[in-house]
Amino acid sequence: MSEVSNATKIQELIYELKVNDACMNKLITTNPEIPMNALRIVFRDNRISGVPVLDRGNLVGIISLEDFIDWLYDGHKASLVRDRMSRKISILYSGEPLISAVQRFEKTGFGRFPVIDRTTGMLCGIITKGDIIECLLHKLEIDYREEEIHRYRASHLFEDIVGDRTSICFSSNVEEKNFDKAGYTSSSIKKTLRRLGVHPDIVRRASIASYEAEMNLVIYATNGVITVTVNSELIKITVKDSGPGMEDVTKAMKPGFSTAPNWVRELGFGAGIGLVNINNCADSMKISSTPGVGTTINLEFNWNLEKPAPFGEDFCESRI
Repeated sequence: MSEVSNATKIQELIYELKVNDACMNKLITTNPEIPMNALRIVFRDNRISGVPVLDRGNLVGIISLEDFIDWLYDGHKASLVRDRMSRKISILYSGEPLISAVQRFEKTGFGRFPVIDRTTGMLCGIITKGDIIECLLHKLEIDYREEEIHRYRASHLFEDIVGDRTSICFSSNVEEKNFDKAGYTSSSIKKTLRRLGVHPDIVRRASIASYEAEMNLVIYATNGVITVTVNSELIKITVKDSGPGMEDVTKAMKPGFSTAPNWVRELGFGAGIGLVNINNCADSMKISSTPGVGTTINLEFNWNLEKPAPFGEDFCESRI
C-alpha cells in the first residue's frame, strides 16, 4: 500500500476503533497500602510503566514508574503507595473512539490512562501510546489480509451469485477544465477492476480508454459522467456529457484531428489521438453525438483475452 493510503487508513481506523480495542485488558494493579519498595518487582517483572491503585475494587489513584524514580531520588524514604500515587485521575471510557485517546495523549502529555467501563464504572484496562500503535499496526495487517481474501472472493463473484443476469455498476463525475484531477476517475476504474479480479491486460486496455475519454470530458464537456458496468461476460464503459458535441464523428476519428484550443495544447493535451486510442483499446466502440447537446461513447471489453493491449504496459503506466 502507498504511503498516502496508509495515512488515510490510519486516520479512518482511529475513528472506527474504540479505546477498548487498544487497551491492555490483562490488569496488573496494586494496593495503596503496599510499600513503595515492592513496586520495583512489579515494574520489572511485568515490564510496565504504570499501575492503577485499587482499594476494595475502586480506582483511587495511579502510580507510575516516574513516581517510583522520584521516590528513589528522595532517598528511599519509608513510604506507602498511597503517599506517592497520583490521586487526580484522568480516565477514558472503553466505548470512546480511539481518536479520543489520541487527542488526550497529545493534549495532556500523560503516559497512560485508566480505562473505565461506563456501564459498571469499574476499571477494565489501561492504555498507553504504545498500545495504540500496536493496535493500529495489527489492524492494518488484518485489513490487508482481508483485502487479499476479498480480491479472491471478488474474482469469483459472478460464480457465487445466483441469477439469470448479474452486474455491478459504478459511476463518477468528471469536472470540466479541472486538470489537477484529470486521470483520477480512470485510475479509480483501474483499481476497481483489479479488485474485481479482471485480467491485467483487460484492465490496462480499459484504463487507457477511460483515461482518453476522461481527458476529452475535462477539455471539452460539461456535466461529464463515466459509468462502468461489469457482468460475467463484458465490461461496459459509458462516457456521457453535455457539451459542444461533434459535427462529424467520422472526421473526429481520424488521427491528428483536434478542436482543442491553443491553451489546452500548451498543457500537452488535445493531440487528436484520443478517440483513436479509445477505439484501439476497446473491443467495441459506438459514438452518438449531437452538436450543442452532447456526446455519448459506449465501449465494451470482453472478459476473454483475444485482443491484447495495443500499447504495452509502459504506455499504460505512464499515462495513468
